[in-house]
Order: sequence, then C-alpha cells, then structure tokens
Amino acid sequence: MENNGALNPPLPPPRVAVVIFILKNKSILLGRRRSTVGDATFALPGGHLEFGESFEECAAREVKEETGLELGQNEIEYLTVTNNVFLEQPKKCHYVTVFMRVVLDVEEEHVVKNMEPDKCYGWDWYEWENLPNPLFWPLEKMLKGGFDPFPL
Repeated sequence: MENNGALNPPLPPPRVAVVIFILKNKSILLGRRRSTVGDATFALPGGHLEFGESFEECAAREVKEETGLELGQNEIEYLTVTNNVFLEQPKKCHYVTVFMRVVLDVEEEHVVKNMEPDKCYGWDWYEWENLPNPLFWPLEKMLKGGFDPFPL
C-alpha cells in the first residue's frame, strides 16, 4: 500500500494461538511474559497452533514445553475464542486466540517449572479473586467482560 508515495510494509497475517486455563482449587496458573508483545504481563500458558494439531493437542504440548506439567488423562475442554489485534505493540500482530481449560486433581502433586526462561520470568498459582497485575491484554479483556473459567 502507498501512503503519500511511501510504501508501507505489509502487515503480518493473523495467527492462531491456543492458551489454557489450568485450574487447581480456586487458583489459575499464570506466567510473566518476556516478549515484544505484552512484555512483563501475566498470561496463561499457550502458544501457536501447529499444522494438523487439535486445540487439545496444542494446549497439552504447550503446557509441557513451558511448565513441564504433563496433563495426561485430564480432560482439556474448549471454552471460547477471541480476536485480538495488537496495534500499539512494538510489533503489530493479529491473533485468533482459542481458550481451553483443564481442571487438575487437587490430590495429585503438580510441580511447575519454568522450562523457557527466555520467554517467561516464571510461573505461579494465583487465587482467582486476587490476580496479579498487569494481565496480558486478551486475558484482561475477557475478565473485564465477566468471564469466569471455573466450572459451575
């Protein structure tokens, strides 16, 4: 596209991300991002959908890659999808984000490790009623809209 005779660089195509609410009691697992998009904000585990993957497969793979947690036979459920266009970031991007959920058995031990310290400052459990700030924009937008990931 031209803008007063100058060529604008092409915008990147939309990408698909899959993120997952990992629930334990009334807590969720959040990590503090190290990224050009949403740097230092708290976000759910997740990442890019790979060719041929189901949403459930992507969520389980990303959780293992990022936190070391094996979801095993835990049921991973689809929750919702959001359309997120990041125009104010250093790098403009557009993500269709698929939100999933898994409820962990509180009787089992779940050891969380920071498997990608170049992408995340660390993971921790946060009470739903006392979440840290700042939250990653897509998550914050959902919560402000009244979204609650906990089953009824």
